[in-house]
Parts: sequence; C-alpha cells; structure tokens
Amino acid sequence: MKQTPLHDDHEALGGRMVEFGGWHMPVQYGPILEEARHVRERVGLFDLGHMGRVRIDGPDALRFIDSIATNHCARIPVGSIRYALFCRADGNPIDDLLVYRESESVYLVINAANSDTDLAWLREHEAGWDVEIADETVTTTMLAIQGPRSTQVLAGVCPEGDIDALGYYKFTVTTVCGLADTRVSRTGYTGEVGYEIYLPNDAAQGVWEELLAADAEVRPIGLAARDTLRLEAGMALYGHEIDATHNPIEAGLSFAISFSEEKGDWIGREALQAVARAPRRELVGLTSDGKRVPRQGYGLYRADELVGEVCSGAVSPTLDTNIATAYVPPELAQAGTQLEMDIRGRRQPVVLCALPFYSRTRPKN
Repeated sequence: MKQTPLHDDHEALGGRMVEFGGWHMPVQYGPILEEARHVRERVGLFDLGHMGRVRIDGPDALRFIDSIATNHCARIPVGSIRYALFCRADGNPIDDLLVYRESESVYLVINAANSDTDLAWLREHEAGWDVEIADETVTTTMLAIQGPRSTQVLAGVCPEGDIDALGYYKFTVTTVCGLADTRVSRTGYTGEVGYEIYLPNDAAQGVWEELLAADAEVRPIGLAARDTLRLEAGMALYGHEIDATHNPIEAGLSFAISFSEEKGDWIGREALQAVARAPRRELVGLTSDGKRVPRQGYGLYRADELVGEVCSGAVSPTLDTNIATAYVPPELAQAGTQLEMDIRGRRQPVVLCALPFYSRTRPKN
C-alpha cells in the first residue's frame, strides 16, 4: 500500500491504520463519534495525502477540461474553485472532483480510489489538445483543517489577513508555518468552515506538527469521522451516492452541470439532458429511531414493494439519531414520507427528509 509522508506520525499518535483507495490511512484515533463532535465544536486536522492532485498546463487547458467535465470551467474566475464531475457518454460519473482555476493552468483534486482511472481518462482524451498533464500526487501532500475555530488556528500560522480574507471556494498562495508559496484553499468536506493546505512532501511533517501544537483544541481526525461529517452535510461520496449506475442529476448535483451553448459539447451532455427532462429517482435523506444503523444496500419498502435503497448511513453525533441517504422514486421523495428499511429480513421504520441533515451558516464572502 502507498503511504503519505505522515504515515509514521499517525502510528505514533495511535491511529488505527487501514487500506483506503490503495493507501495505508488512519481511519480513527479514538471513538469515531467523539472525533466527529470535536470537528463540529472545535477543530480537527486531517491527512488527505491520499487524494489525487493533477496539474494541467498549456494553452488549451480550460477548453480541454470543459470537453470532459460537467461544469463550465472557462467561467471559473482565477483564484476560484468549482465542483465538477467526469462522466461517461451514458451520463454516469467516473468521478467527482474540484477544479482550481489558476492564471495559466488548471489544478484538479480527485478521489484516491479513482486516481488511476481519472488519469487514464484524461490521457485518453488529451489527443488534439495542446496540454500537459502532470500527476503531482506522489510529490506533494494535502492537509485539511476543519471546524468552527479553524480560521483562528490557521490565521495564527499565516501572515496577518491572508486567511481572514479568503472566501468560500477560493484559494490563495501564502506562507504557512514559515513555508512560503503554499497553496491554501477554503472548501471543506465536513459542512464546517475549513481549509486545505498543499505541501511538498518534505514539509508535511513540520507543518502537521506545528498545526497540532498551535492550539490545545486541535486534534488529529481519522477518515471514518470525515465520512460521518460529510454525510451529515449531505455531500456525495463516489461509490455511494454516485457511481457507474447513479447519475449526478438524480443525485442532486445539477449545480455542477452546465448545458450552456458557450461551454459547448462535453462527454455525457446528451445523456444528462435526457435525465434532466425525466428523472427516474431522487436522492433523499432519511432518519430512523430504531436500534439498527442504516447501511449501504439496505432496501426500502412501502408495504411489500421495494421502492429504494440506502446509499450511505451512520449514527449522527450532531442529531443523535440514525441518518442515511437513499434513492427513491420522485413521487415518494417528499419530506415526511414513511417507509420501512429491511435489515436481513427485519423491518425498521424510517422517515424521509430533505438534505443536508446539518448546515453551518457561512459568511457571505
């Protein structure tokens, strides 16, 4: 398995290490629900070095990405970030990703488990475009600091004003823990205020340790808590809410899809336009007060009729109840609809609700 530059630090901190997308990563350091609550209430530090990082240079970089990504990337202002997807011709996604618009290039952050597939897709379609594709995953690393006090903590190790001025889905280049020319973005996958820090491998350990020491409330957080937090925030995860059989329209990701004439044609456009005219299902949330936690693949029933299936499920530390996402027919997708979840032949009542389960109001910047 591949390892991030912080692998030994995780083991020294007592992290429980597991395979994740081909990488040996910390799934937890302590109880998962406690870690999730800590991020909601204070600040958590994540190692995201397993995620893919790809730079696309060249005069055709934006037009090339617009030909294979769902969002209108040429419209992204320099210094801004947009969520997008790579889809096949049938409209079903290969992956979802973040697109960073630089002045003369495009920077992509992709899922660890799909990195090889995404790179192959990019290189399969680069013919005819004046671009250079560089995989920076193994030469760089990525940290995330998340939680209501993350701005205060990160601002304390950066030049005055740089972090306070950084808007949502924006990025900048600044000095972090004395390291100049460091990319910092503000997106987050937890529903909290949060930031990502991009570093050369040899600087990762020093920045990680300095951030942990910067404030008594900073704690390392594992990937299991991150998954619970993103579920509470209603954010899709590839392999759960979206995959090779679940398209982004029905997953509620239309905000990341552009059918504008200015963007032009792109792979999957025709299929997704057809889905948009007549979606067959809709992604919804559900809660359940029963003892059993919803898990991916559990069927949802109305009487004896199978009407849906759970995509992701967990105990919500914020709501103190079971939560899940699921696909159901549009006519059943109203909040308050009552169904039953089948768990190995036993039924448990569930109630549908709108997504997200949790949202923190963000400043308008």
